[in-house]
Amino acid sequence: MKQLFCIILVAFSFTVLPARAQELSFQSGEKISYVVFYNVMGLYVNAGNATFSASRRTFQNNDVFHLVGEGVTNTRYDWIFKVRDRYESYFDTQRMQPLKFVRNVQEGDYKKYEEVTFDHHNRVATTTKGVVKVPPAVQDVISSLYFARNLDFSRLRPGDKVPFSMYLDNEVHHMHIRYMGKEKIKTRYGTFRAIKLRPLLLKGETFNGGEDMTIWVTDDANHIPVRIESPLTVGSVKVDLMSFQNLKHPFSALESKR
Repeated sequence: MKQLFCIILVAFSFTVLPARAQELSFQSGEKISYVVFYNVMGLYVNAGNATFSASRRTFQNNDVFHLVGEGVTNTRYDWIFKVRDRYESYFDTQRMQPLKFVRNVQEGDYKKYEEVTFDHHNRVATTTKGVVKVPPAVQDVISSLYFARNLDFSRLRPGDKVPFSMYLDNEVHHMHIRYMGKEKIKTRYGTFRAIKLRPLLLKGETFNGGEDMTIWVTDDANHIPVRIESPLTVGSVKVDLMSFQNLKHPFSALESKR
């Protein structure tokens, strides 16, 4: 069950097409919640929960969204592997870029706290471990979700790849996501008109690598992820939208609720 929350973060991290020339897809006060289901022997179990929230703030004299992502394993499984993760991003509302990233995680016996500040003018990210050169439009793992929700998917054709750059663990990861078109998807929340995507993942402790993961986001102005599916090195995972509040736009992609 290690890095279940990171599955969601990686899945949402696609970041470089220009944003649409219209209002943002989210607003202050929005909160979205998910349940993570883990399958190791043909049976999905409710392994944990993740929430994402946005609030308006001022940071270093800039108007920002304070974006927070939190993930926890269910207490009944803490004896196997306890996860208590919190990620924060201070996201400049004008440039749609992160100014600061905070990571505070507990995954089993592993604990880590780090703060990253971004200087986009000089293209560097600074932590207590040093300075890392970053490319233009680089995002962190939280800001990338909200940036991506403002992309214009109508410009893509099935099979098109979108490159993206994401900063994590003192490295810049150059990856891509493949647009697969549109389809209906049935989830535990309901049936949605959705945009289907497949990101390129790096092979590691949790993921097999390649384009094995599939993500469905709402085909409306909100672009909320409603379902994620992926094989893991052991078992597989499914993440479903369970609740939301204070969306900025009508939730028109929902065709029927369970």
